[in-house]
Order: sequence, then structure tokens, then C-alpha cells
Amino acid sequence: MARALITGANRGIGLEVARQLAARGDEVIAACRSPSPELRALGVEVVGGVDVADDGSVAGLAEAVGDRPLDMVLNNAGILTSESLDDLDLDRIRAQFEVNTLGPLRVTKALLPRLGHGTKVAIVSSWMGSLAENASGGSYGYRISKCAVNMAGLNLAHDLKPRGVAVVLLHPGYVRTEMTAGGGTVEPEDAARGLIARIDALTLDNTGTFWHAEGHELPW
Repeated sequence: MARALITGANRGIGLEVARQLAARGDEVIAACRSPSPELRALGVEVVGGVDVADDGSVAGLAEAVGDRPLDMVLNNAGILTSESLDDLDLDRIRAQFEVNTLGPLRVTKALLPRLGHGTKVAIVSSWMGSLAENASGGSYGYRISKCAVNMAGLNLAHDLKPRGVAVVLLHPGYVRTEMTAGGGTVEPEDAARGLIARIDALTLDNTGTFWHAEGHELPW
């Protein structure tokens, strides 16, 4: 039985990953800002009041974990707003950067003492952060924050490899969740299933790579 910690676990992809991991017998620590009834119904350990953009809040999450080693950390918490060049709201862009980019880095650093040989760290990124895949422009804050978290994840892969910790960046697909206002082409349970499969396949041999949940590697 593995012990997994998931951020942003109260809804959408995070909730489904928590559900599927718990169903297969893993121990789940579900972190979020506001626990949902659906999350509490899973019967997993819930740590509420966790804002990945706040240092003190993340320190509190580390305290809740205590001295328990972690086999998996899924940095899933994220926010999405849409900015065009004509509507370049820098405050919204900064907010996305704090959550989507610095959040995973902040959480991983805080939990570092609980990460050991064989731990897997996954970061939910997006193909919209791929330089090679940008053919349309727009969505400044989301694109910038996801591109930057790809670099943060690659850095983590290099720095954590000597500890025996592997890191992967993951694109879940265009998932039908509250974040996408119900749009999308992938159901949360299917995206979660794909993410778990990619994390299960993660080793030190393929650490620092960027994958679609469906199973193909993505360009940076």
C-alpha cells in the first residue's frame, strides 16, 4: 500500500485521483482549501485550509503529514483565468503564477524531508505550457505559469534524482471540470485514470519528462 498526498483534492481531477487511489487500497492524504462533501465521503484523510500560494499554509500541511514518509505527491492544485493582449490583467497573471508555478515548488520543498528513495512527485501541467505546441497565443497567465512549472519540474528532477526521487510533468487533457466551466472532451475519471497510470510508470530512468495522460510524451 502506497501513501499518496494530493493537492487540490476537493473537486475535479484531484477528487477523482483520490477516489481511485483509495479504491485500490492506497492511503490518501487529500489537501485542499475547502473540503467538499464528495471528498469527505471518500473516507480518506482530509487536510483542509491548504492554500498552495501561502507559505504558512503549506508549512501547516507539512506539519499535518508529520514524520510519515510519502510514496507519491501529486501537485494538482491550479487556477485558470484567460488574459489576452488587450486584457492583460497582471494581477490575475501573478495569481496563476503563485498557484500554478510556485505552488508545486513550495509544496515539494516543504515535504522534502518526507521524500525518499522511490518517492514519485507529479505535477499537473498542461500542453498550453509547451513552447512547441503554442500555435494560437492568448491565455497569457495560464500559458506562462504552466511553461514555468515545466522548468521548475525539470529542475526538481535533476535535484531530486540523487535522493532516488523521480519527477514527472503531466497534461491531463481538456477535462470537463468546474475549472473549464463544464467544457472539455475528457471526463475527470478518465483523466485521473491516465494520470495514475503515468505516475505508476514513472522511474528514475524517465524522470524529468512531460507526458499526456493518454500515454504519449509531449514536447517542451
